[in-house]
Amino acid sequence: WIEAAPKDQLQPKLHSHTYPKPGDALPRPLLRVFAVDGFRQYDVDPALYANPFTESGTMDVQWAPDGQEFYVDYNQRGHQVYRILAVNRTGQVRSVVEEAPKTMVDWTAKTWRHWLHPRGELLWMSERSGWCHLWRIDIATGTVKNPITQGNWVVRSVEHVDEERQQVWFFAGGIRPGQDPYYLHLARVNMDGTGLVVLTEGDGTHKVQFSPDRRWFLDTWSRVDQPPITELRSATDGRKVLELERADITRLLASGWSIPERFTAKGRDGSTDIHGILIRPSHLDPKVGYPVIEEIYAGPQGAFVPKEFGRWTRQHALAELGFVVVQID
Repeated sequence: WIEAAPKDQLQPKLHSHTYPKPGDALPRPLLRVFAVDGFRQYDVDPALYANPFTESGTMDVQWAPDGQEFYVDYNQRGHQVYRILAVNRTGQVRSVVEEAPKTMVDWTAKTWRHWLHPRGELLWMSERSGWCHLWRIDIATGTVKNPITQGNWVVRSVEHVDEERQQVWFFAGGIRPGQDPYYLHLARVNMDGTGLVVLTEGDGTHKVQFSPDRRWFLDTWSRVDQPPITELRSATDGRKVLELERADITRLLASGWSIPERFTAKGRDGSTDIHGILIRPSHLDPKVGYPVIEEIYAGPQGAFVPKEFGRWTRQHALAELGFVVVQID
């Protein structure tokens, strides 16, 4: 990149950095354990972490509270193997978690974990069932104690772990049948996999804010064609106490702004619903044909069709030039 006005010289300054490409060499760190007593060094067998994806040469390490072992994240280059390794004080290494799918591990977003050291357990996010869910792992043996969540829907993020009550609060997609599966809903489940409760209801995507004692929460939900609605709900069972506020977009509509239209189309398998939005120009003439702009940022790791209410000024600006704008993931 070019620094146009550097502080130490008159002329612009060129800065460059290496961007490793497939096949380029990367660092291959080797783990060592050093014992203060006796000044011993233990080499950790690299068989389980032979080809790490690291540009800096470092690997994430976390010690157990009792100091008897530490844990290392191993993300294999190519992202088709991901392990959490446990290494003891004499350098012996074992796998606590191993993911080795036929496709890839979404290591940027789906390697959430929560350590429960007093119970010897690890809460772990995984797509091993084909759907992103939460699992309870025995740290000592690396075996699965039980799936915490399961079903034809996905965990999108974990909101809270209640270690005392052994409950997990999380946001899920596709958990409300008949709704767009990209909409986020708040749910709670026990760590043994029982007691699943979906706590939000409205046909849209949800954001929540809890009271200090977590007995109640504000649920604000919307979608591209539904302005935000805020409700007070019980955190015990999701019961709606009352509606607090409903946004008024009368002045926005009076300005000529058009509400985006939701639609679904079948995927190439003929059965999967693909969800998108369509934005028409405010001066639309139904007797005239319009060119279509498909706005897309492709990638299997993300979704970009708007799900919550907003003005979406970029898409509307294109539509006002005489186009129909479509977004579809």
